[in-house]
Amino acid sequence: MTLTDIALRNLKRRKSKAAFVLAGLMIGVSAVVGFISLVETLTEDINHKLEEYGANILILPKTENLSLTYGGLSLGGILFDMQEIRQKDLEKIRDVKNAQNVAAVGPMLLGGVEVGNRKVLLAGMDFGVFQFLRPWWKVQGKVPYRDGVLAGSEAARILSLSQGDRLRVNGRELIVSGVLESTGSQDDQILFSRLDTAQEILGKEGRISMAEVAALCAGCPIEEMVRQISEALPGANVMAIKQVVMGRLESLDHFRKAAYLLSAVVALVGSLVVLVTMMASVRERTAEIGIFRAIGFRSSHVMRIILLEATIISILAGALGYFVGLAATKIALPFFTGGHHVPILLDPVLAGAALVMAVILGLAASFYPARLAARLDPNEALRAL
Repeated sequence: MTLTDIALRNLKRRKSKAAFVLAGLMIGVSAVVGFISLVETLTEDINHKLEEYGANILILPKTENLSLTYGGLSLGGILFDMQEIRQKDLEKIRDVKNAQNVAAVGPMLLGGVEVGNRKVLLAGMDFGVFQFLRPWWKVQGKVPYRDGVLAGSEAARILSLSQGDRLRVNGRELIVSGVLESTGSQDDQILFSRLDTAQEILGKEGRISMAEVAALCAGCPIEEMVRQISEALPGANVMAIKQVVMGRLESLDHFRKAAYLLSAVVALVGSLVVLVTMMASVRERTAEIGIFRAIGFRSSHVMRIILLEATIISILAGALGYFVGLAATKIALPFFTGGHHVPILLDPVLAGAALVMAVILGLAASFYPARLAARLDPNEALRAL
């Protein structure tokens, strides 16, 4: 009979103690797996949502602009040596080192136009990428075609426009293809057209006022991308809009630290449960250990039997704890995501880490009881019979 056989038989004979140790370890492992998988799943979900926030890098013409704006009140400004951006220069963005992180580049031309007896801001843009740059837009109707225009909600109200209406913009007749639902931003007061249409109306073919870049993704080095784009477009002023990004990433980082701290606490509690249970088990088996020593078992053999029992239980606890942790994550996830479904994928790395962690915790918590058992005096142990 091998030491492994003896360990297995002992576990069968003491099912309640083995189950208690198993439960302690499994709770610790499942808590760690649950917290980590929850954090990683939420990370993926938040990164996906962040990508829906649209542009986070602006490309503006370089200018010596002294802005006279305070508290939302604009008193105008003084412009010196304002350069323009050529539309074809934006192609250089595709050659920067982190070009694979660029989801979309949206050139835009802005200019004041006359509609009836009113002055309105006309914005020409590439509607092929607007879903990346303004994913929150909801259009009643269709996006503009060649001679079409999309009216912001406030512009449509003031100009009494609705889908299908015709209007003259700087002498050119356009058709309202749709009306933009209220966004609570300046977009509500603007007329939007295709970029080439706006360039023809404003007489600025091949030129743009600004460009928006959507480069919001997990691990995107925004500041580095700003530097790279600035080098590619030396005549432009490139800046990052990172308040939302940094705020959400910082919140996620705090949540991750709290999850790891809770995982460590629960794992420690599970280890203490194993330690206490194994200590009690050793005391109950004093006579049995004395018999082992009396028939020739060495101290190392006794210690190996205890550690083998802990290893078997730990492996089982690691496997069960991983799946219990995933199940707990699946139950808890809707409370963090507002109820919408987020897939949870099996992670072999996390599964392996859970198994290794369970074995390490089980052996670490069982080492002292095993050492005590190995150091028992055979004569003292046999007196317990």
